[in-house]
Amino acid sequence: MHSRRGLTLIEIVITVAIIGIVSGVYFLVANPAGQVQGARNSRRSLDLQNIMLAIRQNIADGGTGTFTCSSGSVPTSTKTMTSAGGGYNIAPCLIPTYLATMPIDPGTTTAYYNSPTDYNTAYTIVYNSASGTITLSAPAAELKKTISITR
Repeated sequence: MHSRRGLTLIEIVITVAIIGIVSGVYFLVANPAGQVQGARNSRRSLDLQNIMLAIRQNIADGGTGTFTCSSGSVPTSTKTMTSAGGGYNIAPCLIPTYLATMPIDPGTTTAYYNSPTDYNTAYTIVYNSASGTITLSAPAAELKKTISITR
């Protein structure tokens, strides 16, 4: 009888197949991409709540029941909160009195904050004059979620 050391080709193939099956099950159960997307959605929701709280504090401090901002009234058509043209420049009205910095969308590559005069939140704002409410939204929400807050 000859004594052989090592693994046969069949043993190696079976081991690789088992590792592949276990890895596949892990990624189906753990869904790391979905976990990251869910975390970004949670951040978006918290960001919108913080911005809305700052807006409501501004309204309360103004004593007139309306949002006071050097950029003018909250737009009645949906605009991105940004310092760039075409958006609504809300940061100078909130920073530093109500917020330390403007929150930005965590999953959007175009979102950034350098200063109250150089930012793009990638979040939107609109005023509904019929109901007197302001709506903030995160248009880049993931996992087929709609993230918005109206007050």
